[in-house]
Amino acid sequence: MLRKILIALVVLVLVFVGFVATRPAHFNIERSAQIAASPEGIYPHVADFHQWADWSPWDKIDSTMVKTITGDAMAVGSEYHWVGTGEAGEGRMTITATTPPNSLTIKLDFLKPFVATNTTAFAIDGSADGSTVKWTMSGENNFMAKAMGVFMNMDQLVGGDFEKGLEDLKRITEAEAAAAVDTTASM
Repeated sequence: MLRKILIALVVLVLVFVGFVATRPAHFNIERSAQIAASPEGIYPHVADFHQWADWSPWDKIDSTMVKTITGDAMAVGSEYHWVGTGEAGEGRMTITATTPPNSLTIKLDFLKPFVATNTTAFAIDGSADGSTVKWTMSGENNFMAKAMGVFMNMDQLVGGDFEKGLEDLKRITEAEAAAAVDTTASM
């Protein structure tokens, strides 16, 4: 009887490992928002790591998180390193490409509780009505990430955080754009 249970358990583990191995290796998470502000009004908020505390959802999850920002603001090589004691873990973001005021690419290195390297990008397209801001994260899933993906929908988890961040970015930049219009109108 014990032998049959062990054989069944081994078969289940092998089936699970086989299923996980078939999961996609590449992932891409993307969210966008319409914002009634110009690309010039939005870009500094995403390209200057000093301003992320105002809108980034991850800056709010660990009040004891220690952040270190180095390099020239909004420039290639600018770096944001964080060490948290809770959910935030430890990681580093480094600006790898920038085309003000329309695009920004960031290398995102997670160091703890798990190691991963992803690419995060912002695309800001202006129009007569304001701007469309697209926030993406892409990378490769290792075996552990694929296994976690069986039990958690990473697109919903991370995408939900992107949505919160874009809502706060919208609130801040639209308020600034409205204040600038009010100041110009009263002159």
